[in-house]
Amino acid sequence: MRKESKVMKQCALMYKGLNIERTTVLHKTKLLLKIYRPVVWSTSNRVFQICESAECYYSKNLENALEYLANFAPETEQDKFSDNVRSLFETQWLISLIDSTMNKIYEYPDNGKLYHEILSKQYLTVSKYSEQEMLELLNMERSTYYDKKREAIDLFAICLWGYTIPSMRGIFAAIEGESEIPSFFAVWTTPT
Repeated sequence: MRKESKVMKQCALMYKGLNIERTTVLHKTKLLLKIYRPVVWSTSNRVFQICESAECYYSKNLENALEYLANFAPETEQDKFSDNVRSLFETQWLISLIDSTMNKIYEYPDNGKLYHEILSKQYLTVSKYSEQEMLELLNMERSTYYDKKREAIDLFAICLWGYTIPSMRGIFAAIEGESEIPSFFAVWTTPT
């Protein structure tokens, strides 16, 4: 059996200190990382389509189109457009969570830049790098790469569930009239 690294020991202490259940949180973290690339791609396409349809159907000027939707469009059009825009904002919040967490990873004092690079190239960039490309790019042996990747995912989970999400909950609580966080956000941000 392989010896547990210093970082993994620190992660175990952080999970315990933050009262986070590791297995559940790691499962959700891996799911979020796996869907990030397709979500960003899909969102980019939806933004383009929504802007294009608003301009085509309502006005060549997006500001006039939005004013029309807000003041004159039939309720069904307003509802459909509102649902599309709300979905985009919810997706943007998810992307913001990932971005904020990646900033925390980058600042981690023990190999933070390396962990950031591994996570970025493996899950977040437009193109996914193959295992061989990652090994060559990072100049690592396969076993070392997988150890560092595992450490990076654990740190990402801790930063996301232990720091980023709790701070976002504080933002939602501070918004006047908001008693709850958005439903999509609640599903993903409940750690256990």
